[in-house]
Amino acid sequence: MGSHCLALEQRFQQKEREIMSDSANWGFETKQIHAGWTEDPTTKSATPPIYTSTAFTFDSAEHARNLFALGEFGNIYTRIMNPTQDVVEQRIAALEGGTAALLVSSGQAAETLAILNIAEAGDHIVTSSVLYGGTYNLFKHTFPKMGIEVSFVNDQDNLDEWNAAVKDNTKLFFAETIGNPKTNILDIEGVSSVAHKNGIPLLVDNTIATPYLLNPLKHGADIVIHSATKYLGGHGQALAGAIVDGGKFEWSKSDKFPGLTTPDESYHGVNYTAALGDAIAYIIKARVQLLRDLGPSVAPQNAYQILQGIDTLSIRVERHVENATKVAQWLESHDQVEKVNYASLESSEFNQAAKKYAPNGIGGILSFELVGGRAAGEKFVESLELFKHVANFGDVRSLVVHPASTTHSQLTEQQQLEAQVSPGLVRLSVGLETAADIIGDLEQAFKAVK
Repeated sequence: MGSHCLALEQRFQQKEREIMSDSANWGFETKQIHAGWTEDPTTKSATPPIYTSTAFTFDSAEHARNLFALGEFGNIYTRIMNPTQDVVEQRIAALEGGTAALLVSSGQAAETLAILNIAEAGDHIVTSSVLYGGTYNLFKHTFPKMGIEVSFVNDQDNLDEWNAAVKDNTKLFFAETIGNPKTNILDIEGVSSVAHKNGIPLLVDNTIATPYLLNPLKHGADIVIHSATKYLGGHGQALAGAIVDGGKFEWSKSDKFPGLTTPDESYHGVNYTAALGDAIAYIIKARVQLLRDLGPSVAPQNAYQILQGIDTLSIRVERHVENATKVAQWLESHDQVEKVNYASLESSEFNQAAKKYAPNGIGGILSFELVGGRAAGEKFVESLELFKHVANFGDVRSLVVHPASTTHSQLTEQQQLEAQVSPGLVRLSVGLETAADIIGDLEQAFKAVK
């Protein structure tokens, strides 16, 4: 296995150098268009094609053997990787400033694989309670069924609470950089410092912020997760999720992560950190072990659509921020609104954190407390015409949802309150339409619930 490990290390280190050298000195806008692609060597296509093949031809028996033994880097089967997928992975890694990335079938799959990559039965993880409803259910119900204990931090701004939750078998901290739906801003530097003091990584969901507005890796996070379905894709047409390795956490310096630092009997006895180094071992293990065994692979067509969305990410996000700010300011003065949750507002308790971590804006998500509670909230979303009533966000179209009856409906009333979802809360995903038209639609809906 020694020769295979050496070859594996050399191949992936070369790949890492290629990824980073292509875009190291580019600006964000250039990276989002060019990172990870030059031209197709056979057809000379200037743009990445959609490789719909499920499998890829081996040059020889030796070539096939080397690919399966991880002695060479290349395509075997689309469940594990695909050339279209590869471009997207390189591009997202470049935008986040990471060393490697893995694209999978959905954001939920990305979260699940990211955690199972270092936590298993008998382990413990710590998370903020301020989570998207599907993520809360994953942590509250599904992981415990797998034997993974989960502790929830009720006040994610309280660093002592994070520290107090740590146990000998704790493997990671998890939180959202910008909370859904209250736009809480995570103190990434503070929480990561507590995690690192305890020898564990900080994993963050950066979906709402996108890498254009916030780079968690620069502030101490170790692994970044995206529901690429949202702003990265941007058009509500394709499901995908992404995991990005920051490359700085020293897995090999601890005995907490045997899956990365001891032989993997399911893959020729490879020791991932010994073979690959700390910088990319985490992502490679997630690909060749978990993606292989659990199979939440991304369809090549979906990968391509995400790539097209990334091409215009910065332009779209700027307009999302512009429109959302106008809407938030207008809502703040409305007599049927009790409170507006948008961290970029000066009145927000998270405004200072927003200025620190996302000075160019926090994106297009906001929520507000409607006078009249649950009944008013449900009536309000039914009365909107321009807004689409859907369980999604990050679309070019303006979207609306009543979280208590939809995205967080599986939670008990107490759990909803812990996730900061009240009965009258309405969440808006402000789109790219003319701001006056967005506000006009909101106004007529307010009149309908009076």
